[in-house]
Formats: sequence, structure tokens, C-alpha cells
Amino acid sequence: MDPVISIRPLLAVAVAGLAALAVLLLNNREKLRDVVSPLAAIAMFAIVASMAPTVLAGGTVDFRLFEILPGIDFAFRVDALGMVFATVSSLLWIVAAIYSIGYMRHLNEHAQTRFFACFATSLAAAVGGAFAANLFTLVIFYEVLSLVTYPLVYHHEDEEGWAGSRKYLVYLMGASKSLLLAALALTYHIAGSLDFVAGGLLAGVDASASLLTVIYFCYLFGFAKAAVMPMHAWLPAAMVAPTPVSALLHAVAVVKMGVFCVLRVVFHVFGAGLLDGLGLGLATAYLVSFTILMASIYALTRDDLKARLAYSTVSQLSYIVLGAVLLSPVATVGGIIHIAAHAFAKITLFFCAGSIYCASGKRNISDMAGIGRRLPWTMGAFFVGSLSMIGVPPTAGFVSKWYLALGSVEAGEIAFLIVLLVSSVLNAAYFLPVSYVAFFGTDAQEWPATVHEIPMVTIPLVATAILSVSMGIFPGYFLALAEGVVR
Repeated sequence: MDPVISIRPLLAVAVAGLAALAVLLLNNREKLRDVVSPLAAIAMFAIVASMAPTVLAGGTVDFRLFEILPGIDFAFRVDALGMVFATVSSLLWIVAAIYSIGYMRHLNEHAQTRFFACFATSLAAAVGGAFAANLFTLVIFYEVLSLVTYPLVYHHEDEEGWAGSRKYLVYLMGASKSLLLAALALTYHIAGSLDFVAGGLLAGVDASASLLTVIYFCYLFGFAKAAVMPMHAWLPAAMVAPTPVSALLHAVAVVKMGVFCVLRVVFHVFGAGLLDGLGLGLATAYLVSFTILMASIYALTRDDLKARLAYSTVSQLSYIVLGAVLLSPVATVGGIIHIAAHAFAKITLFFCAGSIYCASGKRNISDMAGIGRRLPWTMGAFFVGSLSMIGVPPTAGFVSKWYLALGSVEAGEIAFLIVLLVSSVLNAAYFLPVSYVAFFGTDAQEWPATVHEIPMVTIPLVATAILSVSMGIFPGYFLALAEGVVR
């Protein structure tokens, strides 16, 4: 099928960019300013959804802006992998925008205009990256995302905020300015192009195995947003940000951009054949398996709820990479759909953490005994999100973990099946006690009447919990896109 030439990929990015500008212009008109983000999110999602039929039919939507150098264009191409990321980001921006308004208003947070402008710009960068036609365009949006989320991380402007934001920027920008830049330069030198190619841009190039191995690991660690150990420390440090930012970092844009970039490298820069020939798939699988298990153990030791969720994210991101590098079609499908499954569940969990904080000011799990009786919708949604993270049917997490498990068997790598099973037990060990303490804590205190559900915060988290179950029951859309990548 010939590509469809359309400006819609650019429009999807422009909608969020224009929303950020509108937020800045409406600084002194708070009610109008707050309406901008939800409306822009709906418009972006509509544009993204309008391209889905073409992609599901096996086609692409292309739009080229201009040439930078021979073989390097600033261009967009909407394919199946990009559509997974863009659908998740644009859909969750709708609920995140509504949640953010409720959260920021309830806590009377300062610098709300800056917050909403940066939030919108970050979604523009995420969708721009999803639709990038080549490494050059992808890295541009990757860097923009790092820069515009930096003010969100230091939002509180206290000592803890500045320290966390410094680590955030040092890790992300340091990795990209050294490892990632080197990988791009070497790729262009030996391939003469930075375009994504089915089967791998570097497949068949005249280069030594050692050079290709160096390039691969420069990409893997250069895309530090993927949080593969040891490039993970920025993520827990970024938990100093407001909870809507944590949801953005962990579910909607930032970390998903990281693993999405790694998947682009695996599928469209190296390709399965080259990775297998170099033995890099198996090496990466062991590396991310270590990340999966160690991050889960760290999560077990954290009493701060957001910190526990942060280490959970480090672990869960590596599921996505594991699915890709097992080089099994079934495992690949599992890894790709885990982008959506993790996003729906993890944004629910962070929304719940924010709801608890808004209502009670509590951050530590040990201080939440009995709070489920005052916040039943919040803690009910938290339980649903936890089940998805563990992989219990009929939630979305079960679908992705099922495919990952089958893919491990298909690849003949039983060790990674064991990793998946052990990590799921660890997931249960650090998620289920939160719900137990909230509903059945024996030292439950009498919570005052001031602790109650906040509608503009609670409604979005219930909606995302429903999304997590809905995807578990009706996974067809994301399965079709993932299978399109495999084809």
C-alpha cells in the first residue's frame, strides 16, 4: 500500500503546541486557561484516531517538512508502532488534563500557567516522537521532551525539587549529549541515512561486529528515559514533582518515549536478524531481567507510595524491552501492548496517590490505615490498577504478560519465563499490602470528615481504571497494531 500523504501528523503535534501558547496568553483568565488543555487533548486524540484506519489496513501516513542534510529529513511517518504510543498519549492526556485541573486547584498550587503550558508542550513532543520518520526527528522531540518536563520536576522550587530536577536533567541530557550523539553520528557514517527501515537500517552494512555492538549500547543507555539499570536513578528522584507530573513521567509521555525509542532501534535500526547474529538480543534480555527483579525488590522496601510506584515503573518498562529483544513474534506483541497496559494501570495508581495526598496530606503507606473507608472510589481504583500490574485477568496487564510468557516459551528461553513469574509475585508483594492497609488496617485511625473524595480528581482515576479493565476484555485494537509491527 502506498503511503498516504497528509498534514495530520503535523496537526496532531501543532494542536498541543498551540494549546501551550494559548495557556500562556490566558495567564490572567484562569477559567478559560484551564479549559484549553482538555479541549486540545480531545482535538489531538481525534486527529490521531483519524489515522488509525489507514494504519490498521497496513498503510502509513507520511508528511515531510524539509531536508537537513542528504539522508536526513525532518519528517513524520505514522505506522503501527507509532500509533500505539500516540493513541495512549493522546487518550490519556484527556483524563490527565481534567485530573490536573482538580489537583492544582484543590492544593492551590503556584505557577499553574507554567505547569499547564509545559504539560501541553510535553504532549506535543511525545506525539511528535511517536510519528517521527527517522532517528533525527525522533531525537529532536526526545530532547524537547527532556527540556520542557524539567520545569515540571522542579515545580515546587524547594531544595528537594531543585535536587531532584538536577539529577533528572543530568541523567537525561548527559546520556543524550554523549552516548546518543555518538550513536547517531556513527549510524549516519556507516549507513548514510537515519531513516527507519523495515528489517533494520544497519542490516547488511559494511561494519565490524564490535562497532555495531558499541552503537547498540550507546542507543540503549543513551535513551535513558527507558530507565534500564544503571540509567534509572533519575526516575525515583523525579518523584519530587506534583502527582500529575509523576503520572505524565511514568505513564503518558516521558518513560514511554524512552522505551519507544529503544523499540525503534531494535525493530527499525538494527532489526531482529542483526541483533540475533550479534547476540545482542539475549544480552539485553539478561540486562533488563536484572532491572525487572532488582527494581521490584527496591519497590518492596519503600514506604513512600510514589517512590514505590516509581521503582515499579523502572521494573515494568523493562518488560517492554524484554518483549522486543526476545526476538519472538509473540513476545514482541506482548512487549508492544504492554506500553498501553502499563500506561492505563500506572496512571491510575499515580492518580490515586495524588487523590490520597489531596484528601489527607499523607504520602507514606504506613500512615494510610483505614483510609479506604473514606476514599472507597480511590482505593477501589488503586486495587484495579494493582491487579493489572500483577497481571490478573480480566485486566490489561494479564493480556500483555500472557503474550510475554508465551513468547518466552516460543523463543526457548525458560529463564525469562521464570523472571516474569517471579516479578509478578513481587508485584503482588508490594501492591496488595497497600490496598489491605487502606481497607483492613488493624491500627486504622478515625479519619476526619475533611478526608473525602474530590470529584475532579476521582472521576479521572475511575475512568483510567475502567480503561485498564476494558483493554483486558477488548484488546483487539492494540493487538492489531502490535501484530502490524511484527508483520
